[in-house]
Amino acid sequence: MAARYFDEADPRRILSEYPIGEAFLSGPARIGADELRALQDRRFAVLMRRGWEIPFYRRLWGRAGVEPGDVRDIDDLPKLPSFSKSDLMASVEAHPPYGDFHGIDRADGRRSVVMHTTSGTTGTPQPLFFGAWDREVQNALLARAYRLQGMTERDVVHSVYGFGMVNGGHYIREAILHFVGAMLLPAGTGLETRSEQQVELLHRFGATAIVGFADYILKLAAVAREKGLEPGRDLPVRMISGHLSADGHEAMARAWPGAETYDWYGVGDTGVIAAEGPDHDGLYIWEDAHMVEILDPDRLTPVADGQRGNICVTVLFKNTIYPVIRFNTNDVSSILPGRGGMGVNFRRLAGFQGRSDNMVKLRGINVYPTGIGAILGDIGDLNGEYVCRWIRQDGRDELIVVAEVRRPGIESSAGLQRQTGDLLRQRLGVGVLVELAPPGGTALLTQVDSRQKPIRLVDER
Repeated sequence: MAARYFDEADPRRILSEYPIGEAFLSGPARIGADELRALQDRRFAVLMRRGWEIPFYRRLWGRAGVEPGDVRDIDDLPKLPSFSKSDLMASVEAHPPYGDFHGIDRADGRRSVVMHTTSGTTGTPQPLFFGAWDREVQNALLARAYRLQGMTERDVVHSVYGFGMVNGGHYIREAILHFVGAMLLPAGTGLETRSEQQVELLHRFGATAIVGFADYILKLAAVAREKGLEPGRDLPVRMISGHLSADGHEAMARAWPGAETYDWYGVGDTGVIAAEGPDHDGLYIWEDAHMVEILDPDRLTPVADGQRGNICVTVLFKNTIYPVIRFNTNDVSSILPGRGGMGVNFRRLAGFQGRSDNMVKLRGINVYPTGIGAILGDIGDLNGEYVCRWIRQDGRDELIVVAEVRRPGIESSAGLQRQTGDLLRQRLGVGVLVELAPPGGTALLTQVDSRQKPIRLVDER
């Protein structure tokens, strides 16, 4: 079984078609627009042939009046309807337990299947399926990101991605061990390895890099200081690669001085889609592997570069078990104009800017709870942990931002509460209610110690 998996994966072919390191910088990163489009079209044609074999897509496309032959190349993508997690979960409900989007039944010669689930941040966990080929391609693409950001085989990498059924910890482990070759400390979440113990691991084994979700990496810095260990001095981490909010670099720089911080974006269905480079000039989309569109959240039609909307992804290499063709992630971002500063001829993503299905509308203003942490990070007496409570009060919706203070006892400060409210009003464009909590006071609601992605919005209406 194991031998068949690696035969199907074909690592030599992967590194030839999706190179990493210097081979990427001198290869796909430098190709011109016409050559890139021809490459995308070739890979898209294979993907579409596979898509028509999957019952989910035949049903989805048939309802939209699309027939085989209507979609011939990348320019025809908008003819296809997009789909989202809700469509996949409806498939699971109608065809339990896996749904009919996975294509396992008609995967002749591609029988190896890797199964995980999403974390369930936005609802019931969704099944995720990978064939050997596309699983290892996405591993190589993440290694491409880490290599671009400076990770080498000499690094000791501390990972705080979770294990269990979720994809995260397994994905990162495979990418680093299979394609980077660094020493890996697979600590997982705070539920799997206590935060205090994680700090001890960082110190004892001399970790040089940390990878994971920013919220928990920031928490580890605070725990380290509580134990008398100073990040940057006692914990000389030189690189952090995670998932940041709009102003996340600044918060991470304060928490982990001396560490170069990088962002990357992807979801469980797709693997890494885009990654920040050493120029810190947006996230380079791996356009040899993904087609990224930005859709208007309401009309689900493409918007112009520079405009915000939902990230919609077509994965050009997932042509084995579970093809991904126009997947609407409901994550909000935009395409940056022009090209970046390091000569990579790929478009750039602005990074994660919130979720359209987790947005709060207050007095006509769109507020993304996942972006509030970056604002709170500018107030020195707050430790960055928070949760938003969406309530109905006196006939209208209100948002209560519950923010943790840095030191016990100052949560009763009216001045700090007023300062926080004023800053949030200025940055968000609408007033919100503010409550201050002692250190650790929001952990029960956010589940920051046990989840890869902490809960940031609780709907109490």
